[in-house]
Amino acid sequence: MADAGPGSSRYPTKGLLYGEYLKLEKLLACQDPVTKRDAEEVHDEHLFIITHQAYELWFKQILVELDSIRPLFDTEVVEEAKMLLITQRLNRIVLILKLLVDQVAILETMTPLDFLEFRNYLAPASGFQSLQFRLLENTLGIKNEHRVNYSRDLYVNVFNDPKAIEIVKKSHEQPSLLFLIQRWLERTPGLEEDGFNFWAKYKAVVTLMLDRMEDKGHKKNDTQMIENVCAKRAVFATIFDESLHNELIKRGERRLSHKALQGALMIYLYRDSPRFHQPFHMLTLLMDIDSLITRWRYNHVLMVQRMIGSSRTGTGGSSGYQYLRSTLSAVATCSPTNLTDV
Repeated sequence: MADAGPGSSRYPTKGLLYGEYLKLEKLLACQDPVTKRDAEEVHDEHLFIITHQAYELWFKQILVELDSIRPLFDTEVVEEAKMLLITQRLNRIVLILKLLVDQVAILETMTPLDFLEFRNYLAPASGFQSLQFRLLENTLGIKNEHRVNYSRDLYVNVFNDPKAIEIVKKSHEQPSLLFLIQRWLERTPGLEEDGFNFWAKYKAVVTLMLDRMEDKGHKKNDTQMIENVCAKRAVFATIFDESLHNELIKRGERRLSHKALQGALMIYLYRDSPRFHQPFHMLTLLMDIDSLITRWRYNHVLMVQRMIGSSRTGTGGSSGYQYLRSTLSAVATCSPTNLTDV
């Protein structure tokens, strides 16, 4: 088969110039400060628009990456050869999120007084109305029961556009990355009871470790050591007892099924094994995504408090700072797993 050359589908006969390829004429015309319509344009409104448009462009890229990863997991058997590709794209998401966290500092170059010059023009617009960020949350696996209602209303009701509402509803119907990763972890090689039976081995080792620690505490008459062992037993009880684990899931403190938790722990403990190098790297990247989204939310909360204080209502009608603060604890996890929970 001949190599593709000039004139083939890979090489268009007429090339595009830089501005044409990027459609810069349209892109650079999207900054339209509302203050210039009624009065003299407020200088910092342009920065505000640019920053949020950049957020939306990066949200779009994250969604593109996630949508390319999900089909690779939506199979009965995940090809090990695809793990490098998956980790590369997850790493790209991590780097984008780091950029978004740092981008908050650019907005903070505005003083509160600078922001107040145009803030009243923004209502009823609100960052809560970011369709792409809601799709990002849904794609990762945030469920409605883990959300904080916006102005005592469900988040989907802030969208007046029927098309946007339909897109949100469809995102709920599709398997989230959380669901797909959970299903993949449940099939981790080595969990079979009639095979390697990792869980029985792990439980035996933990029990032996705790018994030895407790014996040591009694021999030394060390009350604090004995109390620490009792506390550790209680934690491990929630790991080994499936009913206790499921209670934590109901309370939103854990997300993975008990079987998936076993798989995650096995990958973590056998991470030096060549077979688990890439899976461990992938789980680490998922935890990075979790912490970066939480950090982004936290930085946003601090910025809002700095700009409008803790008692002023948000432009979209929410309680502003208080609402954003509540989302930090209620929607703290967007990534499929967090090994630090166990």
